[in-house]
Amino acid sequence: MPELPEVEVVRSGLASMVVGTTIRKVGVHHERATRRNVGDLAVQLDGAVIESVCRRGKYMWLELDRPFVLMVHLGMSGQIRINDSPSGHPHVRVDWTVTRAGEPPRYFEFLDQRTFGGMQICDRDQDGLPVAVSRIARDPFDPLFDVDAFAEMLTKRSIEVKKGLLDQHLISGIGNIYADECLWRVGLDGRTPCNHLDRSTAVEIVTTVTGVMSEALVAGGTSFDALYVNVNGESGYFSRSLAVYGREGHPCDRCGDPIIRSKFMNRSSFHCSTCQPPWSLP
Repeated sequence: MPELPEVEVVRSGLASMVVGTTIRKVGVHHERATRRNVGDLAVQLDGAVIESVCRRGKYMWLELDRPFVLMVHLGMSGQIRINDSPSGHPHVRVDWTVTRAGEPPRYFEFLDQRTFGGMQICDRDQDGLPVAVSRIARDPFDPLFDVDAFAEMLTKRSIEVKKGLLDQHLISGIGNIYADECLWRVGLDGRTPCNHLDRSTAVEIVTTVTGVMSEALVAGGTSFDALYVNVNGESGYFSRSLAVYGREGHPCDRCGDPIIRSKFMNRSSFHCSTCQPPWSLP
């Protein structure tokens, strides 16, 4: 699943191309792409002006000149492309024309090979946020993210530290890849209980994960296959810089011992048992 850097790469690219444009001729080509929506998406969006493209954590939406927003879920294989002409790609699930005065029309296409993603009209809460993200915590790139408040909340939890990093109600945007990379850099076993961390370690964790994701943003995100690309169809290359994630059996960049893969919540974790010694009771 795309994490904060991958979604931000798409968001920023999309914003540079569609803000100020008007949506016309919406086509829905696969019913699963709008399965969460209530009503006819084509009718609801026709004539709407895109005012901004926003993100909180892994969640992205289009702000429109309407009482609602359009949530865009990339899922596991969702892509957004902006083209000068229709691509005719077999995995286009939703498309529309974007127009701006004095410019030729362009074509917005939402591709999704596995059809786990989609689009959904969403109402706003009393603070103006989409209801779908109103309970999602701020991410570390949010100017209002409070490092001290996060550290205090994290150190009061009894859950494992990796689970804490993936809890989108504590801190948003972090997924399996960047949690593993962060914990390796900090030298911490992901199974360590959060309430055994001191405040300085909790602050170091959030500072480190922010640094990892900043590097990934510069590299265009992490691509393991052709399914994650930006709006120009280009892959990110941060996968070349990963220290542990997906590197089972490879030598650790610090100590040379092999990277270990272990099961974690129906997925995988990667770590170095030497640089991240197993947590144990004092």
